Amino acid sequence: MFEKKLNMKTLFIALGLTTTIVITSCDVLDEAAGIVLNDDSSTKPSLTNEEVISGLKEALNVGIKNSIDVTAVTDGFLKNAEIRLPWPEDAMHVREKALEWGLESKVDKFETTLNRAAEEASKEALPIFRDAILNMSIADGFAILNGGDGAATKYLKDNTTASLKTAFRPKVKEAISKVKLTDYWSPIMTKYNAYASLSGKDKIDPDLDEYVLDKAIYGLFHMVEKEENKIRKDPVARVTELLQKVFGSVGN
Repeated sequence: MFEKKLNMKTLFIALGLTTTIVITSCDVLDEAAGIVLNDDSSTKPSLTNEEVISGLKEALNVGIKNSIDVTAVTDGFLKNAEIRLPWPEDAMHVREKALEWGLESKVDKFETTLNRAAEEASKEALPIFRDAILNMSIADGFAILNGGDGAATKYLKDNTTASLKTAFRPKVKEAISKVKLTDYWSPIMTKYNAYASLSGKDKIDPDLDEYVLDKAIYGLFHMVEKEENKIRKDPVARVTELLQKVFGSVGN
């Protein structure tokens, strides 16, 4: 009888120990599960306004440098279908007449030289664009960062185009003179305007300085936006620690 009671007691003790071990094990598992669930490896690094604006400026500086490296060279505009300067839109009928008159070689030379002017002018753009970037406010920093593709470039474009044109205009004029653009333009226009006088049509003479200016700035911004979007989407393009931190903080 005593032995039976002892066995029962031993059994209860064993059951108690087993229960304790099971409960303890469950607690450990629950705690471990809690750690795993709360370990959000995708947590974004916190950023200060200063880091955001510095990251945006750095991204634009990288984008501008890369853009100028591929545009301010021979064929940088001419062989790039995205930014190539076409014949001026408001003088297309001049081009049509010139081709009618067998002036195809002059038309081709003019269009080539038009792009050479943009390529030449772009060589002077880097310091102008960088000065514009220095004046960027931090007020819209996070809005730009989270604004998606092209947001930083659009902000820069909206806030600097007027001043860029003022600074860039004499550079374009110098470039046009250097590549002798008007030497290829004037013979075509002289012939066309003589025809216009005889046929009762209006003479035209587009402002080539303004045309090259607008197209060159458009082309540069287009390339800057491509570089910005590359940094946003491709971690490999984030070539500094700051770019990795800032653009890694937003979803791609």
